[in-house]
Amino acid sequence: MTRPIFTALLSLAFLGGDAAAQQPRTREMNDLNWMEFQELVPSRVDTVLLPVGTLEPHGVANNGADNTAPLAIARSIAGRVNALIAPVLPYGITGSLDGYAGAFQISEPAYRAFVGDLLKGLARQGFRNIIVINGHGGPQTAILNELAERTGREHRARTLVVNWWSYCSDITLKIFGEDGGHAGWNENAFIQAIDPKLIQRERYSDALATARPPAGSWSAYPFPSSIILYQPGQGYVKFDQAKADAYFLAVNDKVAKLVAETIAKWDAARIFR
Repeated sequence: MTRPIFTALLSLAFLGGDAAAQQPRTREMNDLNWMEFQELVPSRVDTVLLPVGTLEPHGVANNGADNTAPLAIARSIAGRVNALIAPVLPYGITGSLDGYAGAFQISEPAYRAFVGDLLKGLARQGFRNIIVINGHGGPQTAILNELAERTGREHRARTLVVNWWSYCSDITLKIFGEDGGHAGWNENAFIQAIDPKLIQRERYSDALATARPPAGSWSAYPFPSSIILYQPGQGYVKFDQAKADAYFLAVNDKVAKLVAETIAKWDAARIFR
């Protein structure tokens, strides 16, 4: 494919073609009337963003940080990739932090069944592109990858799962000059950029953080800290609003470009058209 053709396809993916001139009243599926939905999907909008996360401790950020982040990303990029936003799935497979106050753990069988039906339902409604924006790692990531692939194969849908913090690790290094962590400087900054009131700055101490142990070295349940540094000595939380805002914008830009480029390549290959 020549460069001009690919550029045109990418522009269409970002602007949604003719739909750019007729923006939906809202991008939130939760707020649409059924008649509006019928008019939009799939003739004008065939992409859906599904934010997923969990409830677990995040140092001095809100327990729902893994929901707050992907929902904010979805809201930031939906217009750019001509997508609707499915309601956030706020419960997940929390793992070793589920012993902390306010944390919830969904069993793997229950999670698989529910998310599988949810993805199937989005495909049945007519969405060709199902984009899962995941805010929580651990075994949840592998399960989402598996379920998304199965949905795509069985329902001729095109699926993409994005783990935003991992995909944007280069941005973490560029803006903060060091690696981050679970509830570390990078994730805390992202939430700070969304809503500073979600950060309990006065409660912070470096003593709240523990470096992630090398594989096979030691394990504890519950994990002794809810701030888990990816690298020893890196990622301790700082509260630089300018860097937080820059990080938020850069992450959203990178995720938006990934979604747009992936859809453009699917379209160019005429996959499931």
